[in-house]
Amino acid sequence: MFKKALKAIARLLLTPIRSQRRRKYQDPLSDSASRVEMPNEKLLPLVRAMIEKGHTATIAVKGFSMRPFLEHLRDKVELEPWTETGLFVGDAVLAEIAPGHFVLHRIIEIDGVTAFGQGFRPEDVRADMQITLRGDGNVVGTESCTAADIGGKVLRYIRPNGHVLEASDPKLISRIERWNRLYKYRRYLLFFYRATV
Repeated sequence: MFKKALKAIARLLLTPIRSQRRRKYQDPLSDSASRVEMPNEKLLPLVRAMIEKGHTATIAVKGFSMRPFLEHLRDKVELEPWTETGLFVGDAVLAEIAPGHFVLHRIIEIDGVTAFGQGFRPEDVRADMQITLRGDGNVVGTESCTAADIGGKVLRYIRPNGHVLEASDPKLISRIERWNRLYKYRRYLLFFYRATV
């Protein structure tokens, strides 16, 4: 009861922010009737195969595990082969954590390396390196995989209004790093974020 009341108050107080955010990210050309969706189980293996051949691929984000940086069916990401730039703590990657089960989550550890921005150049990456992932919007739990399971690395974040954020943008990297340092408080921060979406 208390939680519902608190959420209602937060929504009431943050309504102007919600309206502003909708206008900011609105796509004037979007038409939900023309959208064709393919299940991830079919789409993502094809995406991974294309990336492994050296191409880039742009996919729509599904799910809420990468909030606040990526929003379900609002944002898109452009993926590139990690063999171009290597793997670093803080990179968002598409990984196959179980046969046919893909996640787009952020690397929080590579073979014991946990410092943000630290990692391995392509020539130093071994296929058996252990990688730990966690979604930006997840408050508990992690996933594990190896470098061989990484299907692609986020190159760009694309908003519906056409605004593109490079994954290498220093301001964005700084925001992501600060967000990860606030992991203990993420549950509360996400509560207020959800009230503004």
